[in-house]
Amino acid sequence: MLDETIITKAIIESYTQDLINNLHTDVIIAGAGPAGLVASKFLADAGLKTIIFERKLSIGGGMLGGGMMFNKIVVQTEAKRILDIYDIKLKEIEKGYFVADAIESVGKLTAGAIDAGVKIFNLISVEDVKIDGDFRITGAVINWTAVGMAKLHVDPLTFESRCVIDATGHDLEVVNVALRKIPNSKIDTPTGEIMGELSMNAEIGEKILLETTKEVYPGLYVAGMAANACSGGQRMGPIFGGMLLSGEKVANLIINKFKR
Repeated sequence: MLDETIITKAIIESYTQDLINNLHTDVIIAGAGPAGLVASKFLADAGLKTIIFERKLSIGGGMLGGGMMFNKIVVQTEAKRILDIYDIKLKEIEKGYFVADAIESVGKLTAGAIDAGVKIFNLISVEDVKIDGDFRITGAVINWTAVGMAKLHVDPLTFESRCVIDATGHDLEVVNVALRKIPNSKIDTPTGEIMGELSMNAEIGEKILLETTKEVYPGLYVAGMAANACSGGQRMGPIFGGMLLSGEKVANLIINKFKR
C-alpha cells in the first residue's frame, strides 16, 4: 500500500538537501540551453563544482524547438566534434553541414552534464547577483519562476560561487540585472554597455560569437546567444555550432583562470 506522505517527505527532504549541498559552488550558470549545458560538463569534468538554474520547466533552451518547431538542428564542421563527445547521431546533408535531432541532442547534452556531476535546478530564475566589497560578482540571488510570473512579493535566496555565467540567451537576464543594480558599472563591450543583438546573419553571428564569449564584468561571463546580445552580434537561427563552441570556450576561460 502506497503512503502519499512518505512520497511527499522523500521529495521535500531530497530536494532540500540538494539545495543545501549546492549553497557554495565554483560556478553558477543561469540558463540550461546548449551553451550552458556544454559549459557545465566541461567545468565539472575539470573538477569544478557547477550548478545550473533554469527558469523554464524544460531544459535545452532554443535547441529544443529546432527551427520553427521542426525539431531538427544544424551544426557546422567546426562544432561536430562536440556533438560527437555525446554520441549524438549526425547526418551530413551538404559538405560541412550536419543535421541532428533536437530532442536527442538536448537529451544527451543534459545527460552528459548530469553524468559529469552537474546539478540542474529548473523552474528557478536568477533575479539578482551577489557582490563583494569590490563589487565583484560572487553568486546568484534566486527565486521561483512562478513567483515572478505571479508578481508576488516573496523574498529570494542567495547561492555563492566563484563566478557566474549568463547563458540566458536573447534576454541576457543576469547582465541586465547586474548593470541595473551595481552602481556605475561598465561591462567589457565597445560601449561599456549592453549593445543588443542584431538581425539574422548566421555567417557573421557564428564567427563573432567566440569573440563575444568572455568575462564582461568581474566574476560574470557570457556564453551562447547572451554573448552576442551583450556585445552587439548577429543572431544565428537554428544553426547551433556556435552555441556549443561558446559553451566550450567559456568553460576553458574559467578553468584556465582558476588554475592561475
